[in-house]
Amino acid sequence: MDLLTKYRTAATGSAARLFRIKEQAVRSVFFCTALFAVVVISFILLFLLRDGYPIFETVGIPAFLFGMSWTPTAMEPAYGIFPLIVGTIFVTLGAMIFAVPLSLGCAIYISEIASPRIKSILKPATELLAGIPSVVYGFFGLIVLTTLIREVFDLPTGETWLAGSILLGIMALPTIISVSEDAISSVPHEFREGSLAVGATRWETISRVIVPAALSGIAAAIILGIGRAIGETMAVLMVTGNAAILPDPIWNVLSPIRTLTGTLGIEMGEVSVGGDHYHALFGVAVVLLLITLIVNLSAVRILNYLNEGRTSRKSAGRSFLSLQARDRLRTTLSWGLAAAGAVFLCIIAPPWIALPLIAGAALWYFYGRQRISRYQSEKIAIGLLVMASVIVIGILVFILQDIVVNGLPALSWEFLTQPPTDLGRSGGIFPAIIGTLYLVCGAILIALPLGVGAAIYLVEYTREGKITRLIRTGVDLLNGTPSIVFGLFAFSFIVIYLNVGVSLLAGQITLALMVLPTIIRTTEESLKSIPQSLREGSLALGATRWQTIKSVVLPPAIPGIVTGAILSLGRAAGETAPIMFTAVVFSSRFLPTSVFQPVMALPYHLFILATNIPGASVNKYGTALVLLIFVVGIYSVAILVRNHYANKIRG
Repeated sequence: MDLLTKYRTAATGSAARLFRIKEQAVRSVFFCTALFAVVVISFILLFLLRDGYPIFETVGIPAFLFGMSWTPTAMEPAYGIFPLIVGTIFVTLGAMIFAVPLSLGCAIYISEIASPRIKSILKPATELLAGIPSVVYGFFGLIVLTTLIREVFDLPTGETWLAGSILLGIMALPTIISVSEDAISSVPHEFREGSLAVGATRWETISRVIVPAALSGIAAAIILGIGRAIGETMAVLMVTGNAAILPDPIWNVLSPIRTLTGTLGIEMGEVSVGGDHYHALFGVAVVLLLITLIVNLSAVRILNYLNEGRTSRKSAGRSFLSLQARDRLRTTLSWGLAAAGAVFLCIIAPPWIALPLIAGAALWYFYGRQRISRYQSEKIAIGLLVMASVIVIGILVFILQDIVVNGLPALSWEFLTQPPTDLGRSGGIFPAIIGTLYLVCGAILIALPLGVGAAIYLVEYTREGKITRLIRTGVDLLNGTPSIVFGLFAFSFIVIYLNVGVSLLAGQITLALMVLPTIIRTTEESLKSIPQSLREGSLALGATRWQTIKSVVLPPAIPGIVTGAILSLGRAAGETAPIMFTAVVFSSRFLPTSVFQPVMALPYHLFILATNIPGASVNKYGTALVLLIFVVGIYSVAILVRNHYANKIRG
């Protein structure tokens, strides 16, 4: 071998080693980003337990969980959270009674009845309901819903269990509708065609074939809706009255009530760090986190099983539930929906209307339904589905028109470009608008590289195994963590332990951790949608894995990644609970000059205006309208981007 050949061989070997080192380095970086979610959820649990453990040791776990009195600021403080747990369960139960019948009716209508044109209106409308910030829902509930309940039931205040349940039910509608509609749409067309071919009507096909086949997905949707309701903070804090008592009598829906999240939102900002009250609030956060994680992981497990069932031939033909279990679940669900409808009717209508209607429905079911033809039954059923969809759209229109009509008079050039004066009663909201932009842009800059890197590792570099399951579980746990728990963790870890202080940087990091699972999930779905043949073709031509990802996989996946980033922007812009202890002040005349200074934000400004500042009605509505335009505008862009590329793919 001559010298030139030896040189070329050595150069080729050196280049190959460099490629291997580069590939290994890229893989290691992506692995670290994927592991980040596991590290974050571990730190959240660690810091919550670290700050919550002293109260368990002082009071004892049974006394803490089942104590009947929560009076942490009394001369002899008591730290029993049983009324808070019961309040959380009752508000959530009421929300499901309101939301489940409407959601399922709307989901069935969208999936099975609606024309493509109506479907193209209904689906984005329900997604817009999800985009309304929780503090705007709370503001609407405080101004409109509680007033309505106070006047209808002649009460001294409308801030009640009923108001919290209705508001949380409205907020849970988009989650249940979206997941249920996906589950119903995924039932194979052969099921519909087979049923219609043997002479069944459309309603018989829906009620006896489609819905039973999608029952597992519907159950998962309801569980996710329950998780959404349990973890909500700002809306329930603003409309439930926040009295840590049990209703008397226990079914009194007009009693004030307090939830676990509401307690954290109210008391965390006023507690001294290191005292028993401080540790008790972290104990409340531990209980809240465990409840929501159990609920959300149950739903995720069901949905994962369904997805595996759709894609795996091995599992084809199997069902998550046995035939007998499905029959029992269908019967239970049917009677549960009937009972929920009766309770809902009793709540919204006077007794002289509700009781005859319920009695008439019972008489029809037991004695009259045999006399109604199948086609008449179909007309009645489809009429009810249409009515459910109209109610959902009506709720969206009612909320939007109230905010828009009352908020438009406040909008002016001065309102948008001046700082607030007179405690927000006059002046503008310019620092809050810019502060919100700072927070969401910083959060996306932190979360986007981590989320995209984690998704690339999960899709491109690994197969299903113990490490992958661990990372996915970490992402699921992070996704199910209530926003108020992110706020407590960031206060304990970033603000106090790392001594960053209440600052713009602390808020950006907190929001980044919160939106990280959304970016990971949307990026994963985008990467999975790229055909495997493109990867194989690139690798066959000699490209490395990283070259294939960079040049072949990522470019067509960018629209999906951008959509996920936009959705994360919208979610971050509307959040109040994670930043209220870590980043924001109510009023400031100047913009922050450093990331270590606190900042104004639209959601927190609206919350304080609505709950603490009398005589600021015009500016409240103006702030709510600007926040609504900001967030809904972001979501609308995401929907347009998604629809544009979906149409492009369909050709």
